Amino acid sequence: MSSNDIIVSLDIGTSKVRAIIGEVNNGAINIIGVGSADSEGIRKGAIVDIDQTVQSIRNAIEHAERMVGIQIADVYVGIQGNHIGLQTNHGVVAVSNEDREIGEEDIERVLQAAKVVALPPEREIIELVPKQYLVDGLEGISDPRGMIGVRLEVEATIVTGVKTAVHNLLRCVEKAGLRISGVVMMSLASGVMSLTKDEKSIGTVLTDIGAGSTTITIFEQGGMVATSTLPIGGEYVTADIAYGLRTHSDQAEKIKLKYGCAVIADAAEDQKFKVTRMGSNVEKEFSQVDLANIIEPRMQEIFHLIRQEVRRLGYGDKINAYVLTGGAVSLPGTLGLAQSELESSVRIALPDYIGVRDPAYSSGVGMIGYVSKIMGLRGTPSAVKKAPARKSASTATPKPGMFERLKNMFSEFI
Repeated sequence: MSSNDIIVSLDIGTSKVRAIIGEVNNGAINIIGVGSADSEGIRKGAIVDIDQTVQSIRNAIEHAERMVGIQIADVYVGIQGNHIGLQTNHGVVAVSNEDREIGEEDIERVLQAAKVVALPPEREIIELVPKQYLVDGLEGISDPRGMIGVRLEVEATIVTGVKTAVHNLLRCVEKAGLRISGVVMMSLASGVMSLTKDEKSIGTVLTDIGAGSTTITIFEQGGMVATSTLPIGGEYVTADIAYGLRTHSDQAEKIKLKYGCAVIADAAEDQKFKVTRMGSNVEKEFSQVDLANIIEPRMQEIFHLIRQEVRRLGYGDKINAYVLTGGAVSLPGTLGLAQSELESSVRIALPDYIGVRDPAYSSGVGMIGYVSKIMGLRGTPSAVKKAPARKSASTATPKPGMFERLKNMFSEFI
């Protein structure tokens, strides 16, 4: 990477689309712009309406552009969902240099060798994550550049996804008038930002509780070993509130954010609010305790399902800690409830940057950290360009070529 790069991450979630602009200066990251927009066309993390999703992306991008006064040209796109799968593979090459010094070309060749794997026709490779390199049988090497050897090997985790889900996501970004610099698995990127080196080693569950889904990613021995997505999240709490108070879902969401509490014991009886009942103009008064009686059972269920899924993945007895992130964990009392239900060490991860100190931004900020530290920006175009104004959403046209180029790139590995 150069001494000063701009990285833009795009987090397309069920409730919000977030565009985050990060400036990397000599390895240090600064968040200089954030744009968000309500998600339309997304249900439980899956795209159900292309045009609405495109408009939501444009709204978030334009919001971020207005904050910083630049035009965004390229983005790194986050991907997640229950279609994501992991498998391990091994790559081996002979070192090509005459002096047997391992260089960039050797590393690129061994990574390409690790991508040669049989996949079902409906799946494709999204990302390759090296776990360790081996030089002439010597294990545990994280970066073999400059070392001397004859045989270079890599043990890697291959992240795969269903073609339909991947291509629909990329199509939306292309139609919003953006070029795609890369596709990043969001839970992997969030782990870079949210977990310490020790947490990745001892057996930790990174749990991202979003609006429409909950993504569980298990880290062990320094790497990601399993992932799963549950179709439940914060919008289920909102739906319960709307049903319990007999009100509209948009009002229920506002009430949840302003008065919500995840634990009945922490709620205040004297904290009152009025709700307009559905189908009439009659207002009825409720207390924070009434609201907590609706929220706590659903949050308990979410944590119960998380623990059950960790057991199903085969790691029930190997987990030493849980790290929570995602917008739904912002409710007061969530940490204490999680510690009680999960019966383990639990903490909530927050991005340590001004303007994004909210668990909802963990994935987007994590993508910027992941790109800057692991993927790098060698050979990618500038993420932004100076411009007096962006074309309106009605006249903006997709920049051609990137979608087809990504499809061709994916097809090489199938």
